[in-house]
Amino acid sequence: MKIIVPMAGMGKRMRPHTLTIPKPLIPVAGKPIVQRLVEDISGMSDEKIDEVAFVVGRFGEEVEKQLLKIAESLGAKGSIYYQDEPLGTAHAILCAADSLKGNLIVAFADTLFKADFKVNPGEEGVIWVHKVENPSSFGVVKMDAKGIITEFVEKPTHFVSDLAIIGIYYFKDGENLKKELEYLLDNDIKDKGEYQLTSALENMKNKGMKIKAGEVKEWLDCGNKDATVYTNQRVLEMNKNNSLVSDTVEMDNAVLLPPCYIGKNVKLSRSVIGPHVSIGDNSKVSDSVISNSIIQEHTLIHKKMITNSMLGSHVHYLGNFDEVSIGDYTTLK
Repeated sequence: MKIIVPMAGMGKRMRPHTLTIPKPLIPVAGKPIVQRLVEDISGMSDEKIDEVAFVVGRFGEEVEKQLLKIAESLGAKGSIYYQDEPLGTAHAILCAADSLKGNLIVAFADTLFKADFKVNPGEEGVIWVHKVENPSSFGVVKMDAKGIITEFVEKPTHFVSDLAIIGIYYFKDGENLKKELEYLLDNDIKDKGEYQLTSALENMKNKGMKIKAGEVKEWLDCGNKDATVYTNQRVLEMNKNNSLVSDTVEMDNAVLLPPCYIGKNVKLSRSVIGPHVSIGDNSKVSDSVISNSIIQEHTLIHKKMITNSMLGSHVHYLGNFDEVSIGDYTTLK
């Protein structure tokens, strides 16, 4: 089984955080989003994951090394491919053409999910969906009584279905997927100005491929600051029975209200932390109250009350705002 992870987008809705780090590497409850994604997918497959292929922009050598380590942590080969132009989901997947072989899962790297199913490698294809209130912002599917998908619509302008495609797909035949994607690009078939995976899926369905809809219990978006802070909250809740506080944390008259993730060598003084707070390695918090927030590494916070916030790495925050979104290497006084 292979996992293909398209993640070349610039993450504009997550700025300033994505000015220094790709969005899928932003930590949620102490782990990068993309690491949690591939770990969750590995857990829903009884087959060994033998390769994780990342489709990236020109993010640099250090980011690529980090991605390869994530693949290695699953016992899998890591591969790096590049998408230099944002030409759509079908184009992004086809950038990993050499890895489109055999059984594979395609997972776009700005989403997490909660589900209790296993991938059945005998199925021709599976697309995971979730009910949403505003279908016009998503690709959606219609299905028959047996759960077989009968129609794909990209961002419908009128109501078609409220089952949104969450960005995770299983294909039994990677070579067939590759052929259908190549057909779109060779014939310049676009939808709303881009090469869309849903167009290839529609062609595959029309040729007789049975693609099932698999519904997840919870779909967690990481598209902007508020959504990512909420996702951090939900992931902490899902893991609240596990120890997420490092043994190296130093506490001086500080109180932790679980669930929280606290990284290595964090110093907490005269503060109340939690619930739903993640603090990265080597950060320091003093005389402060923090809830429902993500704070990355090497960050200093003093005499603040913060909620629903994201602070990057190497931030010194001594400002006067209760809800903030601050990128890396920033000082506010």
